[in-house]
Amino acid sequence: MNSARSWLIWAIAIVAYVVAVMQRTSLGVSSVEAAERFAVSASVLSSLAVVQLIVYAALQIPVGVILDRLGPRALIAAGAILMGLGQLTLALAPSIGVAIAGRVLVGAGDALTFISVIRLLSTWFGGRILPQVSQWTGNIGQLGQVLSAIPLSLVLHQFGWSTAFAAAAAGSVLAAVLVLVFISDGPAVRVVENHRSTWRESMSLLRQSLARPGTQLGFWSHFVTQSPGTVLALLWGFPLLTAGLGYSTTVASLLLTLVVAAGMIAGPIIGILSARFPTRRSNLVLGIVTAMAVCWTAVLVWPGEPPFWLVVVLILVVGVGGPGSLIGFDFARTFNPLRSLGSANGVVNVGGFLASFVMMFAIGVALDLLDRMRIDGGLPSDIFAWDSFRIALLVPYVVVGIGVVFLLQARRRTRRKLGEDEGIQVAPLWVVLARAWRRKTD
Repeated sequence: MNSARSWLIWAIAIVAYVVAVMQRTSLGVSSVEAAERFAVSASVLSSLAVVQLIVYAALQIPVGVILDRLGPRALIAAGAILMGLGQLTLALAPSIGVAIAGRVLVGAGDALTFISVIRLLSTWFGGRILPQVSQWTGNIGQLGQVLSAIPLSLVLHQFGWSTAFAAAAAGSVLAAVLVLVFISDGPAVRVVENHRSTWRESMSLLRQSLARPGTQLGFWSHFVTQSPGTVLALLWGFPLLTAGLGYSTTVASLLLTLVVAAGMIAGPIIGILSARFPTRRSNLVLGIVTAMAVCWTAVLVWPGEPPFWLVVVLILVVGVGGPGSLIGFDFARTFNPLRSLGSANGVVNVGGFLASFVMMFAIGVALDLLDRMRIDGGLPSDIFAWDSFRIALLVPYVVVGIGVVFLLQARRRTRRKLGEDEGIQVAPLWVVLARAWRRKTD
């Protein structure tokens, strides 16, 4: 573990994940063009992204089970091929129905990629470096969003829809070739697979993972941290910034890349904190959610349009949610054995994308409803007006709020289980801080 070959394999896995993120977020920079190309409403447009996420989330647990048996190399390569086919379908799509079929393929391929990469890291890295490598993986992978926000967006506006998505498809083909040539699952995967010979045993391991409070804590941590940034990056960020707030497409693209920049800065810090204070990881999650809520509220309640600097702050803080969501996988790794880690990671990865597609669709429905009310009141249609976004963007409060409630419950059960099994008692953070203050003042 932690050898020179480990780093080479990690680099190739990063390339595959970067390309996957580019495919995942490619619709976000083309949402306005998609609405015009297929002549659809906001709610139908949201379904183009939502169906991708539904497929992604629905496949996470089955993929996790398959991953525990087949290993990550095969799944990463298959994911790249599926995403290439999906983007090519989108490039040639004559109607919204065919476009949705293309996004289904993209969602399916994307579903195979990330948890396979995370599982690959567990076989090639160990010790305190593993949480940090996981954070680097998640953060560097978000460069795919930069690829979609800048070069892909430029190709889209210069050469058109078909050329842009065909070029994206070619990127996935290249990623598949690199994975098949350079990546190996590693000896740890083969040793684990030799211990399990039937699908019944695989399903038993899945049920055990689902039952562990630590896996549930990972699920809800991912649910509350990843979803706000995903909603902006995958669909609503670009129309919000351009049609809603009146920024140019260039400025909007650059602003969306700040999500990546924030994640790359915050990710290593979060990785170090997670490794150094493992019993306080849930406090870190809650702190990130609180910061996002404060900035989100400030933007929505600002009289008139919010100032540019405040929008920048919101995007930066939301960007921290990306690396924050990786804490969920750290919970899965901590509370599950390697033989069932693929299943546990699949469970965790459902969280953020489940929250995301609920938010995306509800925001689209709200925008359509508000536009209908505007038309009924005698005003011209303006589906992406800032006043409509200001109301529609209240949706995340409900979704994330529900997630926080369940996170707190899962944390309580996890700490109780930790005390029963290992005798480790985790006091509330305020108690620890109070004790530290008393020691300092004595």
